[in-house]
Amino acid sequence: MKISVLGCGRWGTFHAWYADHIGHEAVLWGREGSKHLAELQAGRCNEYLELPPSVGLTSDLAGAVQRADICVISISSQQLRSFGRQLAALGNLSGKTFVLCMKGLEIGSGKRLSVVLEEEIGADKRIAVWVGPGHVQDFMQGIPNCMVISSRNAVVTKYVVRYFSSSLIRFYYGADLLGTEIGAAAKNVIGLAAGMLDGMHYASLKGALMARGTRELSRLVGAMGGDPMTVYGLSHLGDYEATLFSPHSNNRRYGENLVLGRSSDKLAEGVYASEALMDLAQQYRVELPICSTVYGIVRENKNPRESLLKLFLRSIKSE
Repeated sequence: MKISVLGCGRWGTFHAWYADHIGHEAVLWGREGSKHLAELQAGRCNEYLELPPSVGLTSDLAGAVQRADICVISISSQQLRSFGRQLAALGNLSGKTFVLCMKGLEIGSGKRLSVVLEEEIGADKRIAVWVGPGHVQDFMQGIPNCMVISSRNAVVTKYVVRYFSSSLIRFYYGADLLGTEIGAAAKNVIGLAAGMLDGMHYASLKGALMARGTRELSRLVGAMGGDPMTVYGLSHLGDYEATLFSPHSNNRRYGENLVLGRSSDKLAEGVYASEALMDLAQQYRVELPICSTVYGIVRENKNPRESLLKLFLRSIKSE
């Protein structure tokens, strides 16, 4: 298969390496002037991995898309709408499969990323999402993991799983696209809270955070028309170890840095997701106490220690 990976950050570079690793013809695209692309063109490596000579590198978006059977998209979630417009402007997208290897919700609308892309390139296009636990650093050491592929079309789901499965990544079919995407985005918010607890030396509360975090998100997914049990799968609960405990987790580290007064390189995806989740909570009239608390800390500058302790000292209720 001809695979083009659109986006050359940490995960995009891994996806290009992985596609080549399992026998596909891989090309990695980056924007003109991208520091990540320049680094790869200069030495064919970054801090995470080295790309073999068989992986092509390009800044030609039209060429990368035109050649591809499958386009893997790995960019910032908040850039997807404008990027989707770029793809639509290229024309001739029929027959291609687009796989979103991203986790997030659009700020201002609360829309899932598959919906955003559908609105820009057409609902008739073959679109899937690829989410679940794992870190590039672990995969590059040969440590396997399980992930999930989901789409509105079961045929597309099975198609993507067929061509990306390997001994390094075992894929499961996701039957609930809505729940899969909401769960994947929301786990980053729970990751922020976990990092804050680490910064406060209250890591023992992560058990309660995990139990109650899945519960409140299951209510939201159910209210939106999805399967409430989906959040107990790989897209959300299954990704907690990688997001709430791993030193490689950007969201956990961001939350910890915030509590300790350290600066972070960039805004974590969970910050954007917390804002979108507040819109969804209001729209569907669902209470999200953990997500709301995190939003208050990262967007309204509320005191992390006071806010989290207040959250865990809420009035007594049945579990």
